[in-house]
Amino acid sequence: MKTSQNTASQQSSVFSGESLLLLALKMRTFIALFLILAFFTFMVPGFLVASSVVIMVKHIAINAFLALGITFVIITAGIDLSIGAILGFCGMVAGWLITKGIVLPIFGIAIFPSVWLIVPIVLVIGGLIGAINGILITRYNVAPFICTLGTMYIVRGASMLLSGGETFTGLSGNEQLGNTGFELIGSAKLLGLPYAIWMMFILAGVIAYIAKRTQFGRHVFAIGDNEHSAELSGVKVRSVKVWVYTISGFCAAIAGIVVSSQLVASHPATGVSFEMNAIAAVVLGGTSLAGGRGTIMGTLIGAFVIGILADGLVMMGVSEFWQMVIKGVVIILAVIIDQKQSRLQHKAAIVQQK
Repeated sequence: MKTSQNTASQQSSVFSGESLLLLALKMRTFIALFLILAFFTFMVPGFLVASSVVIMVKHIAINAFLALGITFVIITAGIDLSIGAILGFCGMVAGWLITKGIVLPIFGIAIFPSVWLIVPIVLVIGGLIGAINGILITRYNVAPFICTLGTMYIVRGASMLLSGGETFTGLSGNEQLGNTGFELIGSAKLLGLPYAIWMMFILAGVIAYIAKRTQFGRHVFAIGDNEHSAELSGVKVRSVKVWVYTISGFCAAIAGIVVSSQLVASHPATGVSFEMNAIAAVVLGGTSLAGGRGTIMGTLIGAFVIGILADGLVMMGVSEFWQMVIKGVVIILAVIIDQKQSRLQHKAAIVQQK
């Protein structure tokens, strides 16, 4: 009898320890953010000065736009490697519209749209590229990795073709053409904060609402958890997936507009490898690569971790090569931790059923 009680006590202790470990794993993004902030505050004088913080958050916003968009994709157990290329292409389209205009050879004229028209045009283009990814994946059963990899090359090539490999500069526009004001998107402030930061928090709020409060959000999680069961339950899996990739492309377009506006120029190579930082932020934020699990808040905090890590290393004078090594290690660790969390959650679920 005592042996039985001792065994039960030991098992209870083990599960208690595993529960604490599981809680720590779930909170890993906040823990990582706290540790990184503490480390760089100690190592870099003036790291948390208000002006430096604002600059860092502006940098973080770019990755956050991409990460927030791709979160739904990863929750459905998909992947989107084309978002960096879409960012660059959308920036090039904005630059082309501002500097070259829409040429009408028949009439021998060029129409220069206003910024208020350029922005929605670019956003629609980003969304359409994402929708094409979704259609290819759902209708033609192309693996997401292969599909979006191919799209990445196509879109990157289209960026080069658009300008012959050159950079569009002087995106401030021309008053006589009525297309000025594009640079304000990246430089103007509201209540002391750049527009990009406000846009980041607004986008995070909208996507979080969609994930938590709408039927679409519930369907996204259902597909990631078990696509076949979701389909049997009446979820329009193909339609949801197309919209998921559309959202990813749309968010990449937002990032492309902001980057080009901040630089007042657009280069065809802009956004190279940005998708890796976005994926790292999403996985670090607790979204499972296997699908079915993730939070928008986690993704946002993950973007802060990746961004602060990158800027902190730059401030410390760490070489770009070592920065790449460290980011790679962070991505691998994030995946290992995610796998550990999945195993513990599965084990806890089995214990609860007994």
